[in-house]
Order: sequence, then structure tokens, then C-alpha cells
Amino acid sequence: MPASATTPALRVRGLRKLYKDVVAVDGLDLEVQPGECFGLLGPNGAGKTTTVEICEGITQPDSGEVELLGMRWNTHRRQLRQRLGIQLQETQLSDKLTVSETVRLFRSFFEQGPGDSEVIALVQLQEKQKSRVGSLSGGQKQRLALACALVGDPEFLFLDEPTTGLDPQARRQVWDLIERFRTAGRTILLTTHYMEEAEQLCDRVAIMDHGQIIALGTPRELIASIGVEHVVEFRTGTALDASALRGLEGVHAVRNENGNMQLQVAQLHRTVPALLNELGRQGVPLTELRTHSASLEDVFVALTGRHLRND
Repeated sequence: MPASATTPALRVRGLRKLYKDVVAVDGLDLEVQPGECFGLLGPNGAGKTTTVEICEGITQPDSGEVELLGMRWNTHRRQLRQRLGIQLQETQLSDKLTVSETVRLFRSFFEQGPGDSEVIALVQLQEKQKSRVGSLSGGQKQRLALACALVGDPEFLFLDEPTTGLDPQARRQVWDLIERFRTAGRTILLTTHYMEEAEQLCDRVAIMDHGQIIALGTPRELIASIGVEHVVEFRTGTALDASALRGLEGVHAVRNENGNMQLQVAQLHRTVPALLNELGRQGVPLTELRTHSASLEDVFVALTGRHLRND
């Protein structure tokens, strides 16, 4: 039966997938609510794409259950295909077809949905509709791939790394399209390794690592869970006694990454003066200082000791 407003749009239980000697997904449980933009955040190799491909019915799991829009792939495959929009991590489209021909081809796979021109206008490719795919920029190709995912007027949209490799302007254009789909009340499952993308777009986020979910909640909840509001980063002209930094007021943790010192702090206005005083006491010159509010990147570092993008 189709999902109701009180039934999760996606329910995953005990999902597991093994490739040779690598456990890609390891006993994963997950629920996505109707109308929610849900993010799977994690480094490359965390298991995000495998999880999404199983939910999309592309990959068969070794064990576990997937219920999507109140249905299962083994009994409702045709119905599900008509109600989903899927943008793969790498969408290979024919370079020889025009934008209009490509959208028309994908529209033919669905029983209902908006017209070709409407979808092309939605992704702002009107001026390129007669251009061949091979002549498009990377950002334009990503928008075309998103158009192909929208032609069936889907209830549930899967987006796997939709902005990887795009320049900041193209990424922002894709974000705007996702926001419009979300505002329309549709459900989105988004994978990304860009923490600012998850913070911008997602109602809730699951952080994955080694095939498991290691944290789950709203971006604000996850950031608050590590007890850190800010991160102070600095470099010095000479070596310093880093052990003394752990005793500074408000400091929760200290990291040294190739001479770049990072302090996770709760009260920036107290820690920075204390840091400057300590450096003065040690006679160590400060060459660089910057601060930023805690982010999902800092949550991942706190949980794993590694960075999302440098795994």
C-alpha cells in the first residue's frame, strides 16, 4: 500500500552489502519521513552510494529490508519506478542528443508528468534546449540530469552527490532547484560529502562511516552534541608547548595537523584572549589566526578523528 502521512516514506532495516573483502553497508537502519530532505553525509567510501542504490532498487542487498512509499521492490517494482526520481552520481547522457530530445526520451518512460518545456524551464535550460548534450558545461549537464529525474513528477527524489565537481555558482543553482522541490512538499534523499550542502538543504542528516550510521539528527542537533560552538585555527612562527593549550579556558580539544593548530572551544570571547596570553607567555609569535562556527565537518572530526574530504 502507498505510504500515508504518518508512515515513513523510506524505512530501511538491517541493510548489509559485502563486496569481496569490503563491507560497504553494515547493518544499517534508517527512516525518512514524507516531505523531508534527508542527507547521507560521509567521506568517499563510507557506503552512501551503495545504500542509495539498494533503496533505488538498482543493487540487491545481501540482507535487510527496504520499504519505500509503503511498498517493496520485490512486489511493487513497476509502481515504484513510476513514482521515483533518480539522479545517479554519474549520469551518462548521449552527447549527440539535444537537451530537448534527452528530456523527451526520459519523459517517455513515465505514464504522467510535466511537459518537456516545463521541465526544461524548471532547470533553467531554455536557451540550451536545442544544444547537444556534448556542448554543455558541467553545471548545465548536472541540471539536465536533474531534469531527467523530475520528468515523471516523482514523489520521492534520490540525489547522489548532485554537485560534486561543480563550481560555486553552478552548485548554488542546483541548490536552488532542490530547495524548490523541497518547498513543494516532496521527499528527498540526498548524499553528499559537502558539509555546508547538508547544513543548507537537509532537515535531518545521518553521518555515515565504514557502512554504518555514527550520528543522526538535525544539523543543529549534531553540532550541539559535541559541546563545541567554535573552532580556532592558528599557526605560529616557532614551536610551542601544545600541552598548555588544553588547560585554556573553554577549550574542549586540541589538534595539530602539520603545524596547523585547531582548538575546539565553547566560548570564543574567553578562549582567544587566553590563547594570546599563553603565546605571549611562551614567547611564540602568531603568524595566522582564524575562527569559524562549528559545522558538521567538526562533528565528523570529533567522532572519527578524520576529515570528511580527506579520508
